Amino acid sequence: MGKRDYYEVLGVDKNASKDEIKKAYRKLAMQHHPDRNPGNDEAENKFKEAAEAYEVLGNDDRRSKYDRFGHGGLKGGQDFHGFNDVNDIFSHFSDIFGGAFGGGSSIFDDFFGGGSSQRTRRRSTGVPGTDLKIVLKLKLEEIASGTTKKIKIKKYKTCGSCNGSGAHGSDSYNTCTVCGGSGEVRQVSKSLFGQFVNITPCRNCEGTGRVITDKCKTCRGEGRTYEDTMIRINVPAGVSEGSYMTLRGEGNAGKNGGPAGDVIVVFQEIAHEYFVRDGDNVVYELFISYPEAVMGTEVEIPTLNGKAKLKIEAGIQSGKYLKMREKGIQHLNQHGAGDQLVKVNIYVPKKVSSKEKELLKELQNQPNIRVPE
Repeated sequence: MGKRDYYEVLGVDKNASKDEIKKAYRKLAMQHHPDRNPGNDEAENKFKEAAEAYEVLGNDDRRSKYDRFGHGGLKGGQDFHGFNDVNDIFSHFSDIFGGAFGGGSSIFDDFFGGGSSQRTRRRSTGVPGTDLKIVLKLKLEEIASGTTKKIKIKKYKTCGSCNGSGAHGSDSYNTCTVCGGSGEVRQVSKSLFGQFVNITPCRNCEGTGRVITDKCKTCRGEGRTYEDTMIRINVPAGVSEGSYMTLRGEGNAGKNGGPAGDVIVVFQEIAHEYFVRDGDNVVYELFISYPEAVMGTEVEIPTLNGKAKLKIEAGIQSGKYLKMREKGIQHLNQHGAGDQLVKVNIYVPKKVSSKEKELLKELQNQPNIRVPE
């Protein structure tokens, strides 16, 4: 079977520009690359076919011969190379795939997160500090309306003597001999996708590009000291068990002027004497006597911000919930608050006196007291 028309292979017309031809080839190369189609012989053949078409149509002289004489015009000379395997393609098209000829960008850079702009890094000014985690216990009253806490923690702070540099003075440095002052080390490797450059911070100077020759006497070259410090935590209303907030830059100071880490504050609720939390609502168990339930009453009960009176209507049933609007917890980052739900329970004494028994028997015989059938 004869070879397909090269314009047909790339899916372009005969008047296509060089950029259009290159773009079409890049698209097909991505689609049919063997590494993206393992074990698929048809995909590999299409990949080679597209490369062969681009080898011809991407070159003005070869394209001109092909337009005049077709496939026959390419035989017997040195114009067409031909490709036996994928490595041939990568090594030949350095302007497309990068690597072998000058290390140009690969068409797969976008797919694999490469690209020269993405690989560019700034020289580090030091080793970043680590984060600290704090578990902060809160009462329900504090959660309900928000609170401010001041707590003492031990952490690394920027050295006051050297202002975090770790050096005795401004002339106490030498340029790092490993990275040449760049703060990073580059390792070049080649693969089917072309040339890849792996950039890592220099271990010798920890990414600073400089090596301290005369260390600060206070911090011994670290640029930080370990000491007690007070931090202020503004707790918003409505936080819940296990939720957290981040205090940016309040963690351990970095070494040699590196940026400080964060403080992660994890909230923990302290069990309450009276209330059980249900979202932003709080539930209170109220016990009243049988006569109070029958005749109604007014009781004083605790709330999250003091005490309040609650009216009990006559004939209330055990297990009924009464709602005290917006007596619960403020909504997190929203207006309004939850409710206080009061569950009414009828108290039943375990022991009664002989006189009380007689009264209860007499009461039991009253028709209005019996459970309806």
